[in-house]
Amino acid sequence: MRKYNILSILILLLSAFSIRAMAQQEKSAYVIEIKQDIDKSSAHKLRLGLEKARETDADFVILHLNTYGGAVDAADSMRAMIMNFPRPVVSFIDIQACSAGALISIACDSVYMNHGSTFGAATVVNASGEVMPDKYQAFMRAMMRSTAESHGQKEGKWRRDPDIAQRMVGVDSVLSFTPSEAIEAGYCEGMAESVEEVASSLGVSKKNIHKMDLSVIEMIILFLMSPFLQSIFIMMIFMGIYWEFKTPGIGFPTVVAVAGALLYFAPLYIEGLAMNWEIVLFFAGLILIGVEIFVIPGFGVAGITGIIAVISALVFAMVDNEVLYRGDSLDLIPLIRPFARVLFSFIAALALSLWLFAKFIPTGRIPHIAQNESMDVDKGYVGVEVSELDSLVGQVVVAATDMKPSGKILVGNRQYEAAMEVGFASKGDNVRVTRNEGGRLYCLSESSSII
Repeated sequence: MRKYNILSILILLLSAFSIRAMAQQEKSAYVIEIKQDIDKSSAHKLRLGLEKARETDADFVILHLNTYGGAVDAADSMRAMIMNFPRPVVSFIDIQACSAGALISIACDSVYMNHGSTFGAATVVNASGEVMPDKYQAFMRAMMRSTAESHGQKEGKWRRDPDIAQRMVGVDSVLSFTPSEAIEAGYCEGMAESVEEVASSLGVSKKNIHKMDLSVIEMIILFLMSPFLQSIFIMMIFMGIYWEFKTPGIGFPTVVAVAGALLYFAPLYIEGLAMNWEIVLFFAGLILIGVEIFVIPGFGVAGITGIIAVISALVFAMVDNEVLYRGDSLDLIPLIRPFARVLFSFIAALALSLWLFAKFIPTGRIPHIAQNESMDVDKGYVGVEVSELDSLVGQVVVAATDMKPSGKILVGNRQYEAAMEVGFASKGDNVRVTRNEGGRLYCLSESSSII
């Protein structure tokens, strides 16, 4: 009886060890969906997904892909993430993997395609859909070729033929595969109708398929990083600055500009795209523009430098700086699309601001943002004739306010807008009116002289 009990215990222990060993041998897969244009948002989503897949210790990552392409720099970042991931990444092309999507699929360890899907056509185009010059195509061909070569050779034969990869990029004719054609060319491992079918081909059961689940904060960041919203934020920045300069005081336009800057830079900074130097460059540009308008008469070096600094900061913040450097050379191609987006947003903001000023300001339909009170004589407002201003040239008058360098001068019981030619003047100082230019008086301190 004792021998029977010992034998039963041994059988139970062996069964338990067998079940545990079988459980440990079961493979798992983590699914990341990329069904959108390839941009910073999709690159961020892939990065989050790969981190979560690493945390769950998944044996495979299945990239559920359906895209017509997108930004080259984002595709390059995603390609690097896939190639550097320690576990196999499998692309499941569900309908389309064109342009940037083709590059991402080639970077994956295996490719499966749905019936009726297509794969290829990676010609570089601009934001308007026009084909870029051949030097950009040559860059893309080299990237496609090197990605194919990364899979290595077997028995002296490339697993992914680099010549086929580079033929997907061109001007006159480009290569694009159907599933059967991709299988024949060695660019697809098989056809599948669903993620579950792909997982089954990898030896993963349905219960061990885990799909990416985003937190609320992660979804908000992805939402704010969409190209459309970022263009809106850039317009808010430029429109806020323009309206603030056109209206006195610091008010609603400043709030709009600051909100636009925060919404634009915050998700990019969290993602690691916006660097500290880019944010510093942005605010330095704003300071230079402010100095040009409020301190230095006219518009010159400081203002132009400020505009260049602001636009450069907005452009560079969109791009992962690592993709700009290839070896010892600087590659500016990834900046083309961000620059076009910022420039378009700048022009759109300027045009919209001019239209709003022309349409609403004269009629007073925007209260509390700009002055809408009529300047009637019975309210104390008076007009100034050019001849009246000319008659003041040469007179010694009193500074009615501090002039640093702009302010007001007092002539009798009337005040006039004026600016100092050189230096500053304090309230009560005597100044001499030197000229009238464009309806604005310019003065010199009585203790100053010019040659």
